[in-house]
Amino acid sequence: MRLLIAEDDKLHRSFLEAVARNTLPDLDELTITGDGADTIAAFETEEYDSVILDLQMPKVTGVEVAKYIWARKPNTKILFWTNYTEEAYIRGITKIVPGAAVYGYILKSAPEEQLKLALQGVFVAEQCVIDREVRGVQQRAEDRLSGLSELEYEALVDLCLGLTDKTIAARRNVSLRGAQSRLQHLYQKLGLDKADIPLGVWGPSFNSRTRAISLALSQGILNADALRREEEDLQRWLRDNLV
Repeated sequence: MRLLIAEDDKLHRSFLEAVARNTLPDLDELTITGDGADTIAAFETEEYDSVILDLQMPKVTGVEVAKYIWARKPNTKILFWTNYTEEAYIRGITKIVPGAAVYGYILKSAPEEQLKLALQGVFVAEQCVIDREVRGVQQRAEDRLSGLSELEYEALVDLCLGLTDKTIAARRNVSLRGAQSRLQHLYQKLGLDKADIPLGVWGPSFNSRTRAISLALSQGILNADALRREEEDLQRWLRDNLV
């Protein structure tokens, strides 16, 4: 087994190395990197079949590193080891996982024994091992009744990026009515339909558009990392489409 550990915190790196060496009997090579860019560089230089990957790293995020690794070698086994359970991170990973990939998602707060089981499960038994709390977030995100569909999620992203209805229509290649319909479905899912917004003597308590952004951030559906990636995608689209 050739293992690559990507973790920016020194203490966490030492801990992961010790647990990996004590848990994985067939460990032939172990490389440790401290940021996302170095992780990609290491993978370009050597071939690794197993990776322990922190999601929040300097220069390049763990999601972007995983996307690169799986694009180059989709059978690489990846164990995500992180503090984050926000839906934005879960969606980010779910969207890039290859069909037959073996991966795991375990929280840094998990006991050492649970980490050992995850290492054995993903890297030895080649089984997907997902923390129970993370699995709950996945199920909510995948449930069309309680979570957001991909179209609704895209509409929420576009709102958070500050796009007008006409720009959303152009970017998503739909009619203006189609873009507004997506926004309306989003509002209904978030409980922001006109009939659901509390009324006071001053009128409606919320503006649906800005309230949706507040809920997205406070509930972890979107976060700063996800919005940064979406902003980069938007800027590329604008460069290609503005005259």
